[in-house]
Amino acid sequence: MKLNKRSLGRLTFWVPSLTALLIIALESASGADLQEVRKTGVLRHLGVPYANFVTGSGDGLDVELVTLFARHLGVGYKYIRTSWKDVIADLTGKRVQPRGSEIEILGHWPVKGDIIASGLTILSWRKKIVAYSVPTFPTQVWLITQADSPIKPIKPCGDLNKDIAAVKTLLKGHSVLGVANTCLDPSLYGLKEAGAEVRLFTGKLNELAPAIINRDADATLLDVSDALVALEKWTGKIKVIGPVSHMQNMGYAFAKTSLRLRDSFNRFFEQCKEDGTYVRLVKKYYLSVFSYYPEFFE
Repeated sequence: MKLNKRSLGRLTFWVPSLTALLIIALESASGADLQEVRKTGVLRHLGVPYANFVTGSGDGLDVELVTLFARHLGVGYKYIRTSWKDVIADLTGKRVQPRGSEIEILGHWPVKGDIIASGLTILSWRKKIVAYSVPTFPTQVWLITQADSPIKPIKPCGDLNKDIAAVKTLLKGHSVLGVANTCLDPSLYGLKEAGAEVRLFTGKLNELAPAIINRDADATLLDVSDALVALEKWTGKIKVIGPVSHMQNMGYAFAKTSLRLRDSFNRFFEQCKEDGTYVRLVKKYYLSVFSYYPEFFE
């Protein structure tokens, strides 16, 4: 194509303009902040059906809390179903791979939501890529077996470190299910080093308890929330051996560029705790958790 001076002038104008647009697009390639959410009029909730946080039937502790938060902001609520594999990328626009407590960014990804609320445990590597809210739920990782397993539950001694060590001594020669890149990743708790035969589960987290009932392995890791649901759903078929982790917390995740939205949620959550809304919802979905972790709910 032959370019005259007039064409060159137009090209000179468009090149920096396109560059600016590209920079803006890259900078906005993450969940929306408070101003953008109010402008679009909708809060997009990224959730994975898990325990009673997101039941998959249109309700759950996190579904109700995020719906109330959207109402608090004066915007509509939209649930967007995702998976544990994609949920971080759906929020941040970046696909990442954890490397211990660090991360490796593998590439860009289409952003689909503004907030992750799905029983998301606060982990060191996740804090490198998302901005967490204040803790919203207590958790811990337990070892679960079939009810008739020869592995006997430990007797808590009042020292959590000793309780964890006691559980690990029971694992030698036994197969244990876990899920890579989640809070149920066996590598986080030194189970292989304790002599366990680690098996990485590729199904959904909600399927871990049924897998143990079906004897796919001798034991599995479950966090408190899922364990409480499983114990109620499959009464008499599974049992808790003891803890393999120290206390952890769950929280809601926001893009690093959405700190105003995160801060607004934190204020809203504190209000829910003060007026009793939060405790009412926890009682609805996790009544027995108060017996295990009363301090968190004081």
